[in-house]
Amino acid sequence: MHDALVVALSSPVLIGVYKDGSLIEEIRDDGMSSDVLAEIFDDLLKRYTFEHFIYAKGPGSFMGIKVTYLFLKTLSITKKVPLLATDAFFFNQNSPIKAYGKLYFVKNSTEIELKPLTSPESVAFELPKTIDLEKFDSDNLPYYGIDAVG
Repeated sequence: MHDALVVALSSPVLIGVYKDGSLIEEIRDDGMSSDVLAEIFDDLLKRYTFEHFIYAKGPGSFMGIKVTYLFLKTLSITKKVPLLATDAFFFNQNSPIKAYGKLYFVKNSTEIELKPLTSPESVAFELPKTIDLEKFDSDNLPYYGIDAVG
């Protein structure tokens, strides 16, 4: 059995396939998550049986978060595979994540805040070489971090 991990918060979209917690295949695609997820998973589902789907639930690109959640939640239901998640800071060494303008999401301990930063050090999202499923949980609803503008 395998686990699939998706980080689709910016470009490139990152997808990792893990066996016994170790990364065995990494896919990077510069396309938009709405365009590439179905194609990539069409191939992966032919080659692997998955025990868990995991994703970075935000903060990051609203559209990337939304599309990834809906796609993986649908797969989770239809394939009867649990969907797990964690926040995006797990994948970028806990560095600030661009929101808009000069505002960035930052994580202090367990709380995510929106703060103005002038020149933050940006670290690209990366797939971990190994995963421990205990670092992810079934609270998989997206985290957008900013309320919708009405």
